Amino acid sequence: MSVCLKTCFVGSRVLQRGCQPVAAVPNRRALLPFSSAAAGRCCSTVQGEVRVRFAPSPTGFLHLGGLRTALYNYIFAKKYGGTFILRLEDTDQSRLVPGAAESIEDMLEWAGIPPDESPRRGGPVGPYMQSQRLELYNQVAQELVERGHGYYCFCSTQRLELLKREALRAGQTPRYDNRCRHLKAEQVQEKLAQGAPHVIRFRLEAGVKPFQDLIFGLNRHDVAQVEGDPVVMKADGFPTYHLANIVDDHYMNISHVLRGSEWLISTSKHLLMYQALGWKPPTFGHLPLLLNKDGSKLSKRQGDIFIESFLREGVLPEALLDITTNCGSGFTTNRVGRGLEELISEFNPSKITTHSALLDLEKLPEFNRIHLQQRIDDEQKCHMLIKDLQQQIQQLYAADIQDQEVLEEDYIRRVLRLRKGHIASLKELMGPTYSYLWVRPSFSIQQVAALTTEAPLIASFVLRLVEEQGEELSVDRVSKDLKGLTKLTKATKYREVMKLLRLVLSGLQQGPSVAEMMVSLGPAEIRHRFQKLLLALETC
Repeated sequence: MSVCLKTCFVGSRVLQRGCQPVAAVPNRRALLPFSSAAAGRCCSTVQGEVRVRFAPSPTGFLHLGGLRTALYNYIFAKKYGGTFILRLEDTDQSRLVPGAAESIEDMLEWAGIPPDESPRRGGPVGPYMQSQRLELYNQVAQELVERGHGYYCFCSTQRLELLKREALRAGQTPRYDNRCRHLKAEQVQEKLAQGAPHVIRFRLEAGVKPFQDLIFGLNRHDVAQVEGDPVVMKADGFPTYHLANIVDDHYMNISHVLRGSEWLISTSKHLLMYQALGWKPPTFGHLPLLLNKDGSKLSKRQGDIFIESFLREGVLPEALLDITTNCGSGFTTNRVGRGLEELISEFNPSKITTHSALLDLEKLPEFNRIHLQQRIDDEQKCHMLIKDLQQQIQQLYAADIQDQEVLEEDYIRRVLRLRKGHIASLKELMGPTYSYLWVRPSFSIQQVAALTTEAPLIASFVLRLVEEQGEELSVDRVSKDLKGLTKLTKATKYREVMKLLRLVLSGLQQGPSVAEMMVSLGPAEIRHRFQKLLLALETC
């Protein structure tokens, strides 16, 4: 879909805006200063409408670093009643990963931080994929050339590669030598008339003004001293990041840009472009890096930091958001167990520090255990857990289930409440340790004989105990009554009695307490399993 430029009237101001389509979005926002304790930084109170964006490239799937950037943007927007936008920067067509664009939005929705405007949801300033906004970028690039801030560059890839090799050989940082900046107008026209391949570069000017970063304070990078003029429009008609991101931030009326600190050094370059186009820039805030607990970079090659892998492992989104913010800064408290609403209410931009956030994923199971416990305690969320477990049980044990009661809501809820605080994820309940909950175990008479010769007596006692307690079993009462077994058995110690009960109930040698196993299974299933034992003893 084409994109064109038109003049839109917003309030009392006349702005250039893209019309694919463009709504009248209020003026950019200003920030009030922090307290004196945060001198050199800007903003604790936000005025006007807030519009922030998360702009990943679908050259890969969403990982923890990206989720953290998205989360801070989402929290910032919701803290100040603003809008959270997902924009996909897909201009590097050669590196696009099939399915990544859809997956990124899927994972944001799964994490509970869905965008207000996005490729999927639409919005007033779309399209939200850069590959659908090419005409707009081309027009802005041409405007830079017409204003004398951009120029056509005809240097071949071979020449640029030679420049790079020579710089590296001399121990210097590779940079373009700005050769085509000095071409005369007639030379440019002649090459264009000949159809010579070309890019458009932006003229970097010396004397960059300092800017206030929300997190890193006063910053200034005189990029013209260390870089050659950057390409803003490639030969294939696609923009580079440097052009596309400022064009989109302007036409989408982004008020605050919260992104990783790796972009801090590029901000002066972007501000020069804003200045060249006569546009007011957004307020910038660069988030400190997210690193492993030993200070090393998170490795995307390992594959275990991608959000989809956490989902497959049964990690709850609340736990992932909690541990990601817990290891960093920007909040009034730093406790485990915070939900999204608490993160929003406790968020304070002035508390974001420049120190890298050290992530200890070994603690994730503990975070997940706490958030799973909170879900079980919430009636509505517990119902969703039950639905999830029902699907997992059917998928894993469909051919082995002998009693459909294990799929009933009341049964699964009882299991969850008894195991609350003991398991870190639902996936644990699908493992061998808990298979007895869903399918009846097998055991041999030899196993029983190795434990006791009084198995019939013990089985009869358990059946009588169940009859006496009725349908409502409790762990405390069952545990107390089981201790009375030692008064009946002559040759079997309490320890062996418990081993026998555990064997019959679960086929295992360890797991939850016998009393909890019995309460989980319920009276009917206990009767079935011990009657099976008595029948086996009679027929042997």
